[in-house]
Amino acid sequence: MERAKNLKPIASDNSVRAKNRICIIVIFLFHLVGLTGFIIPSLTVLFITLVPWHLLLMLGIIVYSYDNFDSRFLLFALTTFVIGFLAEYIGVHTGWLFGHYQYGRTLGIKLFEIPLMIGVNWFLLIYAAGVILQRSRLQNTWVRIFTGSMVLTLLDVLIEPIAIHFDYWHWLDAGVPFKNYGCWFMLSALLLFIFEQFKFKRQSIVGPALLIAQFIFFAVLNLIY
Repeated sequence: MERAKNLKPIASDNSVRAKNRICIIVIFLFHLVGLTGFIIPSLTVLFITLVPWHLLLMLGIIVYSYDNFDSRFLLFALTTFVIGFLAEYIGVHTGWLFGHYQYGRTLGIKLFEIPLMIGVNWFLLIYAAGVILQRSRLQNTWVRIFTGSMVLTLLDVLIEPIAIHFDYWHWLDAGVPFKNYGCWFMLSALLLFIFEQFKFKRQSIVGPALLIAQFIFFAVLNLIY
């Protein structure tokens, strides 16, 4: 009987590892498919319409992979969504944050001229960066927040040309203002600070895999367009 009891956690660990492997495979597979669709001209229009569904799929994968889903995780997700959405609302309607810009059609359904998927995107990016830093050797909270904010700002540098090209959003200024990157850094820092306050238990590499896939996706598109 003791041997049977001891086998239970081993089986459970194996099942968690298998689940995480599947999640990572799906993440990279769908980013590769999306990359192919964006590169091949005859498929581009179709794949642009699939962008919101892709983000929803990534959201589902992150939620599915989260270890011990609870109300705290849901609260963090909602908090990140709301703050990210409100920041974008202020940016679009006042220009105080990021600069003067407007959203196109690619990110789907809008509320007050802001795509709902932008809140989802902020959650995905902050969660992924937060888990990477959680798994890192950086011990100081402020160093982790600074590092994560720099990483996400670097990602935005890669995103901007592609977002403009594929009508995610467009700038009313001449080019992308430096203010945009400063606000990306500050908003990322605020949301990563909130992530730190929740003190989540160590999570799997599914979140980091998503962030790596995003870097690869936008880096390759920058080389092509």
